[in-house]
Amino acid sequence: MAAELAVHRLPPPLSAKVVGSFAYLTVKDRLPTILTKVIDTIHRNKNKFFEEYGEEGIQAEKQTISLLSKLRNELQTDKPVLALTDGLPDTESWNQYLQRHQGSEGDQESVSWFKSTWLYVECYMYRRIQEALWLNPPISDYDVFSEGKTQSFFESQQAVITLCTHLENIKERMQELSKNQLLEHFNKLLQVSLWGNKCDLSISAGQDNSQKISPIDSLRSLQPFILVDDSNMVWSTLISAQTLGQSGKITTGRVDIVLDNAGFELVTDLVLADFLISSGLTREIHFHGKSFPWFVSDVTAKDFHWTIRQTMAANHKWMSKSGFEWQNYMKEGVWSYHDHPFWTQPHEFCDMATDAPDLYATLQGADLVLFKGDLNYRKLTGDRDWNHMVGFDCALRGFGPTPLCSLRTLKANVQVGLQPGQGEKLTSQDPDWMTSGKYAIIQFHSTKS
Repeated sequence: MAAELAVHRLPPPLSAKVVGSFAYLTVKDRLPTILTKVIDTIHRNKNKFFEEYGEEGIQAEKQTISLLSKLRNELQTDKPVLALTDGLPDTESWNQYLQRHQGSEGDQESVSWFKSTWLYVECYMYRRIQEALWLNPPISDYDVFSEGKTQSFFESQQAVITLCTHLENIKERMQELSKNQLLEHFNKLLQVSLWGNKCDLSISAGQDNSQKISPIDSLRSLQPFILVDDSNMVWSTLISAQTLGQSGKITTGRVDIVLDNAGFELVTDLVLADFLISSGLTREIHFHGKSFPWFVSDVTAKDFHWTIRQTMAANHKWMSKSGFEWQNYMKEGVWSYHDHPFWTQPHEFCDMATDAPDLYATLQGADLVLFKGDLNYRKLTGDRDWNHMVGFDCALRGFGPTPLCSLRTLKANVQVGLQPGQGEKLTSQDPDWMTSGKYAIIQFHSTKS
């Protein structure tokens, strides 16, 4: 009851103004480290820019580094957050969001790196990286995080081969599987997609975070670390989306997957999506990614298509077969990739119906939306200092375009929907449980349930 009462007093957003908090340590240490790596990456590619664009490329490299060094200084000295100047399609909405913050936080001085909400300033940093590049053609389209994403994919090759082989084995026996066996395979691949979320380069500030062990073999030992497991509700939602058509044939629904990281995690999402289609559990999958490089390892359209091409080109029978299957799904429109400016803005998702009604309407067309990863969870719950026992539905604050599920390994100190005493017990056993990536959730919400 106390937890539900707390909802009436909306908890404050997480912020770096709480010295020693994870938000504080992120803004103080992790974000400057990421910016330094971005600067180094651009500098290391100076010769490449010269070969491609001549003197103009060198000039663009210098000016981009100058803007990013200025950004790093603003961050480290807690300067006011500045309006964007690049004139991109989303610039106006970013600047309006800043004005809204200034209105709610008093004078402009208070909207600064350490004094404002963590979710906002972290998103803002990545948007400013984009601005620094955009203002300096001809290197405007350069992905400063591409090297890390590529490395993560190649260093996880063995795990990818294991996963594609496992998928092929299931598909070969698909016709013989009972409903219970299908459910068992579904649960396994849902968990593989869940734990794939450990491979997050923004949390490791760009350090190697690839998958080197068999994702299937490790599932049993990881089971106790799933704090909320609503996978049965996800399964029920998929089953209830099946309807009997006029021809007497069963038709199934549409699943949307809001992606998180490129590299190994994306492969786990594609394998799950392939299983959902080939098993007949769903007829269509929409993937949602980012429209520009974001949070170090997030999926862009380029990453998405590159991953499918690399899988096709693999020197392994089942991996290559999977790649061709995925390319085919894309060609036939069974799978489709979408991006929207809202995913690379600082808004919490309860704002989506107002600030991006077209995207909200798109999600309403799905029978189930899977939200991958930590940042999506922070945006789902408003990144606030919630009591752990507050219900997921309360923390969503009205967001519910359709049944949804968060698949997330915990890397930020926000978590709702726990049992009484569960959070306290975890804190006493493992003080870093909310930020280590060791624990995970499969957390479901539906207005119908």
